[in-house]
Amino acid sequence: MIIHPADANPRDLYKLMIGVIVPRPIAWVSTRGKDGVDNLAPYSFFNAFSADPPVVGFAPSRRPDGDNRKDTLRNVEDTGVFVVNIVSEAVAEAMNNSAADVPPQVSEFALARVTPLQATMIDSPMVAEAPARLECRLKQIIPLGNKPTSGILVLGDVICFHIEDRLFDNFRVDADQLQAVGRMGGFSYARTRDRFDLIRPGVMKG
Repeated sequence: MIIHPADANPRDLYKLMIGVIVPRPIAWVSTRGKDGVDNLAPYSFFNAFSADPPVVGFAPSRRPDGDNRKDTLRNVEDTGVFVVNIVSEAVAEAMNNSAADVPPQVSEFALARVTPLQATMIDSPMVAEAPARLECRLKQIIPLGNKPTSGILVLGDVICFHIEDRLFDNFRVDADQLQAVGRMGGFSYARTRDRFDLIRPGVMKG
């Protein structure tokens, strides 16, 4: 099967991409609006892009009509800060509950039944139950297209890491303890328990 994006429906391309680009890490992004309402939403178009300086990015898509900015994007534009909370198996259901489409004045923290914890360096909430949290200052917003549902890449400098002590050993993270989950296509998720090692040629293990 050969598919040219120019000949395909955007909705079908989305299904194709989330089906083959798997598993995707999940950015559970928390922000605070100018009105003081805390917002929380998951994004699986997410990854790390630099370690020096540490930079992460996620890409919300535009809404098809009206004010097409999602609440998260609007808050980041207004405040210049956000937190990426890492999703573990223990909070996967809460993360899913926070994906509900609700008005801006409704806090998804209440919907997900998780605890807002004040960030230490920025004016934003964090998810207390998340095993790792990254406080970020906005670096750049890059529109990736001008279509009704085009993505918008949000890049942030990580200015503070919060890692549970049980996960941390000399800057190595215990994946068995982290129990991160990844996004697959449709309604499916993946655990990160089944892993294998491949030592890169010329690199000593350690």
